[in-house]
Amino acid sequence: MTINDFIKKRPYLVWYTKNYDNLSEEAIVEAVLNYGDFDDVRKMIKTLGIKKTAAIFRKKSRQKRCNYRPEIKNYFNFYFDKHA
Repeated sequence: MTINDFIKKRPYLVWYTKNYDNLSEEAIVEAVLNYGDFDDVRKMIKTLGIKKTAAIFRKKSRQKRCNYRPEIKNYFNFYFDKHA
């Protein structure tokens, strides 16, 4: 399963588009971490891998302007520090 197939099965996470094939990995990781439940997060990590998911999250969350909610950013900083 690719990450785009994964997000096609969860359109409620990216309600702002119907073009799932053109979504970047960064946009999908952001949507799943911000709006998905933990089962969605686990399945995404299984699809992408923990190290790649952590790398995408860290890269985007360290930018001056990011779309991660503060509580999500805090939680997943701790989560990926421990597990990745």
